[in-house]
Amino acid sequence: MKKTILIAMLCLCAIGVSQEKMVSKSAKVIFEASVPSFEEVKAVNRNVTFVLNPATGEIASLALMKGFQFKVALMEEHFNENYIESDQYPKAIFKGKIEGFDLQSLSADAKDFIIKGKLQLHGKSRDINTDAKISRSPSGVSISCNFSVNASDFNIEIPNLVKSKLSNKINIQFAAVLEANKQ
Repeated sequence: MKKTILIAMLCLCAIGVSQEKMVSKSAKVIFEASVPSFEEVKAVNRNVTFVLNPATGEIASLALMKGFQFKVALMEEHFNENYIESDQYPKAIFKGKIEGFDLQSLSADAKDFIIKGKLQLHGKSRDINTDAKISRSPSGVSISCNFSVNASDFNIEIPNLVKSKLSNKINIQFAAVLEANKQ
């Protein structure tokens, strides 16, 4: 009986001491594939989930493709049906690590870090290496970064009819404020 109580106490202590994850369910991703002198091709998704394990610097993010909103409804329809094929490929997933991440070293002034990981989109996976700005904020940790990918790397075809109006190079901006996840 004493052993059972001791084991239970040790388990409870381990759970209490373990590092909690930091989470955002309202991270923002903006992508733009505009070409100069043509209509802006830009969309925003403000409901992206982002998780950080502060002990290891490991991160994961999930964006539902139908969550991207365009200024022009027809662009949104074409994006979901013809390009990204949201019914077949409903989400984008990023898994990676913030190199040299140390939660204790963060302050209100943003520090530069490197994020390395894999972006899974449209049934394909590509390595991503990007610079990120990370700082402490009143509610947790703020992360922002910008990077580019090519639509062709993810087998996203741009029809010849619109190739001059739509860039193969897609610029992506990401921003999140992470809070401690108390489970």
